[in-house]
Amino acid sequence: MNDAKRAKVVWTGRELQFHGTLGSGYEFDLNSNAGLHGGSPMEFLLAGVVGCTAMDVISILQKMRQNVHDFSVEISGVRADNHPKVYTEVEITFVVRGENIQEENVARAIELSENIYCSASQMFHRSGTKINSSYRIEEV
Repeated sequence: MNDAKRAKVVWTGRELQFHGTLGSGYEFDLNSNAGLHGGSPMEFLLAGVVGCTAMDVISILQKMRQNVHDFSVEISGVRADNHPKVYTEVEITFVVRGENIQEENVARAIELSENIYCSASQMFHRSGTKINSSYRIEEV
């Protein structure tokens, strides 16, 4: 269990608000009602998926020697109406800005991330969450 990732949350004493610490030492706030005093656990799940795939895709594009100047990824999710209210579908949009970006390389990088490298995306796939991905290339 040496490779185990860790996280801890401590109740702040107010409503459903918690302060969390990751094994890396990074701290964050959780709140059942997401807002300025913390994101919801379900928002953090989305952030984990989008962060994981973003890191994969930019790394792959760099290895493909694509001249990327700016890169962003957005995700939105739809949850089931009934408990446990899991995500049933997510939309992921990749925006790649750069010079002479080859469309087939962007498509391949996204495919590799979603189907092989991104463990967070795989957790969604395996739980039955439908993942819809799209991308946009903007020439700089």
